[in-house]
Amino acid sequence: MSKKEERQKIKEEKQAAAKRKEKFTALVVKAAIVILVPLALFVFYQGLFTGPPSLPPDLIGEADHVKGSADSDVVVTMYADFECPACMTEFQLIARTWPRIRDDVKLVFRHFPLDTHRFSFQASRYAEAAGRQGRFWEMHDLLFANQQAWSPMNDPAPLFEEYAAQLGLDIDQLRADIELPEVRAKIVADQQGGIRAGVRSTPSLFINGRLVGNPQSSAALIELVNEAKASG
Repeated sequence: MSKKEERQKIKEEKQAAAKRKEKFTALVVKAAIVILVPLALFVFYQGLFTGPPSLPPDLIGEADHVKGSADSDVVVTMYADFECPACMTEFQLIARTWPRIRDDVKLVFRHFPLDTHRFSFQASRYAEAAGRQGRFWEMHDLLFANQQAWSPMNDPAPLFEEYAAQLGLDIDQLRADIELPEVRAKIVADQQGGIRAGVRSTPSLFINGRLVGNPQSSAALIELVNEAKASG
């Protein structure tokens, strides 16, 4: 074999090796796609369906906290932050008015903790955890009623547990439940739904999906409810 033929043979062997490597790489990429794409879709849909959906204010989901008349067509949805002073004022107004409107509305509470409040997300966790023992609204009331007591503290958790004890909750279960991913997911879903609906501050009140100005009196709130009843 001449040197020229030998060089040609070496060249051809290198070309063949390069083609084999190229084919192998293509097979590896295809295999990765076959494995990773379904896995990515699985993770996506798991995230989509395992947590509660981010609902608009006029729709009520299974994970929502609702009180009032189950037969009413008037849905009052409040997006609020447990550490927000204006939310506490709105809570007090609704509480005073509640005996006069409870037979006419469904009241829905949605979490909207603000970053500017240190413990608002934590308070929402405790309210959600209490809800897992059937005491959401009772914890909701205590958190707002005692806002000025726990909000200045460096660690309000012991006080939150005191409220839970007053309600007769299982404290060990409560401690476990506040760490659940489902609890965090509910709060985040409420926030996301609120942002999509146009919530920019707390409290934000919606009646049948329409953002209304926060009423300044019981009479104003009753008027809003009566208008919604009449238009429904």
